[in-house]
Amino acid sequence: MVDRLTAGPASVSELAEPLTMSLAAVVQHVQVLEACGLVATEKVGRTRMCRIDGTALSAAERWFTERRRVWERRLDRLEDVLHDAATTEEEP
Repeated sequence: MVDRLTAGPASVSELAEPLTMSLAAVVQHVQVLEACGLVATEKVGRTRMCRIDGTALSAAERWFTERRRVWERRLDRLEDVLHDAATTEEEP
């Protein structure tokens, strides 16, 4: 759903079309995404339109980027430790 909305706004019916779940289930998913701040909805006539909220998505991206940096540093340190241990074992 989120991936589809990155292409532009869509109605709940449009989001449900390719999915193998009921329209009611899609509505529940949209409500969860809206509660998380990832999706904003508005009623246009009889249609509920959904769009991505870029602010929340940017915050999530920053969080993921920071987590990636932390783990890259940790893995780099682990690589150094393993390299040092292998070098130490090779010395006579």
